[in-house]
Amino acid sequence: MIHALQFLAALSTSLFAGAAVYINFVEHPARMGCETRTAATVWAPSYKRATVMQAFLAITGLLAGVAVWLLGGSAMWLVGALFIGAVVPFTFIVIMPTNHQLLEPGRDLSSNETRGLLEKWGKLHGVRSALGLVASVIYVALLRGA
Repeated sequence: MIHALQFLAALSTSLFAGAAVYINFVEHPARMGCETRTAATVWAPSYKRATVMQAFLAITGLLAGVAVWLLGGSAMWLVGALFIGAVVPFTFIVIMPTNHQLLEPGRDLSSNETRGLLEKWGKLHGVRSALGLVASVIYVALLRGA
């Protein structure tokens, strides 16, 4: 059972990190290469689709890592779980206000303010990528030593 949970923690967290990094290094920069209205218009459905996938992966990585630790795994499983788990409150507390501003009905999607919010969002999302990468490295290192 513990080996399955270790694998699940590492897999879900690595998938989260890969998706987050892709968003930061490929998808969002491509979006930002467009005019602001287009960037904001395509950000909204992308955000909504990614939210479901990334939330599921982050929570799975957190719960599986905690379970491994509770079943006798080293404290580093808990450390990895806390890194991937930190994505959730960071998203709700720090990123969500920007998301709500971008999704405001009647927002001028062509404005400099909207462009600034999209730029801010990209930087904030980079923190999610970093948290996921750190957790992934921890989990994979633990698997290699298992």
